Amino acid sequence: MAKYLVTGGAGFIGSNLVDALVASGDKVVVLDDMSTGSRKNLQDQRSTDVKVIEADIRDEKEVRKAAKGCDYLLHLACPPGVEPSVQDPKTAIEIAAVGTLNCLIAARDMKVKRVVFASSAAVYGESPVLPKEENMLPTPYAPIGAGALMGEELTRVFYTTYRLETVSLRLFNVYGPRQSIEGPHGGVVGAFCASILRGENPTVFGDGKQSRDFIYVSDVIEAFRLACVAPKAEGEVFNIASGSRLSVGGLITMFGTMLEREITPTFVDARSSDVRHGLADIVKAQEVLGFRPRVRIAEGLAKTLLWYKKNLPKTSRARAKA
Repeated sequence: MAKYLVTGGAGFIGSNLVDALVASGDKVVVLDDMSTGSRKNLQDQRSTDVKVIEADIRDEKEVRKAAKGCDYLLHLACPPGVEPSVQDPKTAIEIAAVGTLNCLIAARDMKVKRVVFASSAAVYGESPVLPKEENMLPTPYAPIGAGALMGEELTRVFYTTYRLETVSLRLFNVYGPRQSIEGPHGGVVGAFCASILRGENPTVFGDGKQSRDFIYVSDVIEAFRLACVAPKAEGEVFNIASGSRLSVGGLITMFGTMLEREITPTFVDARSSDVRHGLADIVKAQEVLGFRPRVRIAEGLAKTLLWYKKNLPKTSRARAKA
């Protein structure tokens, strides 16, 4: 049994990670300011297994308090999305830089074994080169990507300077239960599920030909767990994705096939902050971490749609962190 600090642990990915850790018999401390996360995401957990600290990641004292006695620090607290970071770059960069620095200092001082940082595919920017490889020159063009890159560099520096074991995971398009459904924080799969189940036309930004590398949340959780213990991962950066891509239009077609009806999207202007195509090379993660994405897109979409069928009335607007 180990003890984990999960920052952003009340959000979409974080709460799924907490569930998996508790199911394995581990103890968890969650630090989350609840700005995009929700205590509802943790309502199935007993207080004896999960301690929740409602605080801002930029509060150094709270981060130190949360990290005390923890074996691993899984840092998922981050700016809520691309568009919010464009609208408020100052806050996005503060959360990314100051928040990550607080985590690293606390981990170093509290003798945490390893820090795993949730970075983002946004560090690659709009480079037309596919697939994206970890050794490519990062060219982020949105504040959230710049913040993620700053976080990666801080984790690398703490490894080289202080020998604090750190690993950065560049997450691509994660989807699954508890993903935000509306507003600037919403992920495309969650938003489509909500629109379709409400009998509304899903909104597509652009022509629908843009593609993404979608990965189901349980595969991402497994990547975090592998990153905690892989013997040659310290100081490294890894792409975490499925290694395949699907167009947004193709995503809608798959939903239509599952529901046995035609779904007609509403097309609106593309957002300037959206990339055209995303596809990851995951060979490094496979070789070093032993990472293998197991959930195929059809299976993952079916699971996600089923979850929203059961939980949509309870899901608040733009709450869970993508």
